[in-house]
Amino acid sequence: MTLTELLPAVRKLSISEKIKLIRILAEELDTNKDISPLEPFKTYDLPTPYNSFGAGEILMQALKQED
Repeated sequence: MTLTELLPAVRKLSISEKIKLIRILAEELDTNKDISPLEPFKTYDLPTPYNSFGAGEILMQALKQED
């Protein structure tokens, strides 16, 4: 069964049934170990603009060039 075939039936469900369905699907995704490449309790570094001095000025220049 495809999502396109399933959606009309899902749309006919009551709100409480839709919420139950969401919970069931979320639980299945949560227990599926292949869904995320992230490892539990591991620290991942994410690049942020903090301490990137001059980044704001470069962004402002880029915005001005777009105008």
